[in-house]
Amino acid sequence: MQLAQADVELRALERKFDIVVIVSMFFAFIGGYHIHQMLLAGDWSFWIDWKDRMWWPVVAPIADIAFPAAIQSILWTRFKMPIGATFSTVGLFFGQWMNRYWNFWGWGTYPLNFVFPETLIPQAVVLDGVLMISNNFVVTALVGGELWGWLFYPANWPMIAPYHVPVEYYGQLMSMADLIQYEYIRTSTPEYIRMVETGTMRSFAGGVLGVSAFFSGFVSTCMYFLWWFFGKFFGSTKFVKHAAV
Repeated sequence: MQLAQADVELRALERKFDIVVIVSMFFAFIGGYHIHQMLLAGDWSFWIDWKDRMWWPVVAPIADIAFPAAIQSILWTRFKMPIGATFSTVGLFFGQWMNRYWNFWGWGTYPLNFVFPETLIPQAVVLDGVLMISNNFVVTALVGGELWGWLFYPANWPMIAPYHVPVEYYGQLMSMADLIQYEYIRTSTPEYIRMVETGTMRSFAGGVLGVSAFFSGFVSTCMYFLWWFFGKFFGSTKFVKHAAV
């Protein structure tokens, strides 16, 4: 009777330990993905007036496809679960909003509609859908990776469109994003939008957005291959020592 009771308590303790490990790993994953995103595309993500039409659609998708590809590789090759990309981006979205609320709004008193993050969830759903339908990571890289870059700007456009509305400010016509730059001065930002809008990418087709999306999709495809194999390598159990039976 005592042995049976001890066995029940041991199993309950194991379940609690598993829950603590899973929750800890989830927050560690969010922290790692968030730091990766902040280091490579942070300024475009932090500020609404930095979300331009040339560099933001290039840099952000290329940097952000890394973790979704790696987690997708682990969950698909080990468990046949086509949710890796969606799981990653939802976790990043959760972490970004924690950062915006506690740091930017709580400590810096920046309005949340000035610092809200971009979303990657629609592209992630497409990436998972391509993997589930094709059952092939090469097809997912070629089709899903290209769509990842192409869909980034349209998926975020409804949120940033109001900041392209023209306004008159002391007799000068400018966009709402330009007005925010003048009111919230940060290093180099007043010149930033104008610099990218006169960039050399316009010489390809007269507009920067299509070229940026195509280039972003192409590099995202290459990045997907790289991080798929990273996930497959580090998700292997060959690093775990198995106890002798």
